[in-house]
Amino acid sequence: MSATFSLRRFSVFLRNSRQNKYIWSTCSCQKYSQSTHENSTVYDVVIVGGGIVGMATARELIMRHPSLTFAVVEKENRLAAHQSGHNSGVIHAGIYYTPGSLKAKLCVKGLDMLYKYCDENSVPYKKCGKLIVATHPEEIPRLDGLYQRGIENGVRDLRVIGPDKIKDIEPNCVGLKAVHSPHTGIIDYAVVTDSYGKFFTERGGKVFTNFPVSKLTGTPEGQTGDLDGNKYPLTVIGDSSKNQVLRCKYVVTCGGLQSDRIAEMSGCSREPRVVPFRGDYLLLKPEKNDMVNGNIYPVPNPALPFLGVHFTPRMDGSVWLGPTAVLAFKREGYNLLDFNISDTFDALRYSGTRKLAIKHLRFGLSEMWRAFFMSAQVKQLQRFIPTLSRADVIRGPAGVRAQALGHDGSLVDDFVFDTGDGEIGSRILHIRNSPSPAATSSLAIADMVADKIDTTFHL
Repeated sequence: MSATFSLRRFSVFLRNSRQNKYIWSTCSCQKYSQSTHENSTVYDVVIVGGGIVGMATARELIMRHPSLTFAVVEKENRLAAHQSGHNSGVIHAGIYYTPGSLKAKLCVKGLDMLYKYCDENSVPYKKCGKLIVATHPEEIPRLDGLYQRGIENGVRDLRVIGPDKIKDIEPNCVGLKAVHSPHTGIIDYAVVTDSYGKFFTERGGKVFTNFPVSKLTGTPEGQTGDLDGNKYPLTVIGDSSKNQVLRCKYVVTCGGLQSDRIAEMSGCSREPRVVPFRGDYLLLKPEKNDMVNGNIYPVPNPALPFLGVHFTPRMDGSVWLGPTAVLAFKREGYNLLDFNISDTFDALRYSGTRKLAIKHLRFGLSEMWRAFFMSAQVKQLQRFIPTLSRADVIRGPAGVRAQALGHDGSLVDDFVFDTGDGEIGSRILHIRNSPSPAATSSLAIADMVADKIDTTFHL
């Protein structure tokens, strides 16, 4: 398949993880002259990615613009196949996030929107609350800071409690002091994603599963009828052997673990680069599930890159403990020894990965140790529930987090979106980094993205 290529100037403005500025960035585009594909279908907007953010965005767009045509393409055989279906299922209140950041604003707004949506659409959830527990004296100033941060973010009904109140809420938990968040909840985000999908398809939206996007290109000019390249200037190509081709006016990408690679297809810089980190959970044995009533979380250590282990009840009655945080040697690998040479080489050759590993070498090695040896993970969990024993737990599920990294090894902590320039790039919006609490914030993110699409693409 012949192609002509031209690279336009690009500028990418990456948010420094230590500053809370930001977020729309611009990138270049590549223009391809593509050979004709027959039997293609045309839409006004194609959304790439059937996770919770992609489906929330699709839902919001079709609700705002019922006269336009929309399609979602998903490479797996179902929605929510990766991050949206492999997470702890917590509805976050917005305590941890830096005041003024998108994470803080969208989480607080998104929590209310999500509860309202679930009530109106019969999606089950449990508002079981959360304790953030200080177990050592040096954690108390940081805990007090978290409380103040939550108040600044507008989190409702937060309170600081002492050891006796901790016991009232979680009889098996010990701590010197805690922040109690009564509106934190739990939910199955795969069920939420399916509900968004049902809403979307009932209003005429089309979902294409088993559609792995391999190219985002310009539509050849000079074709006739509805496939005229001037009318539908973008072509989304999946598996060419199956003639998977859609033509459209605009594209929104919500690629999760593949977001940097999808952005690169349209000529954007791959930075912020996605580096996958796997989180392995333990499970309480069923007869021990009553040890925990709600979410029990640690006070984060700002010197470490990830939050730490916590206790999370699930909608099915089980309780997850963890997770670890180790470099995944496969972007979509959920087993301890999963390995993909291309994904591994891609991560290790990136300077940001190496710099992060050097900076946090001791932490990384300890996380790997805990991933392989359950007793080491149990020891961390015993800080909160001393009566927990190795005999009380079994190996549980795992998730893989799409962690965006800068080239200097800094974690890109806030949401990041790209718009491009040129004939292709100016018609594509990339959701590049949507870490936790993106699931909680999904409806709020979709509302913001739809506003941006309306003003940029003039739908």
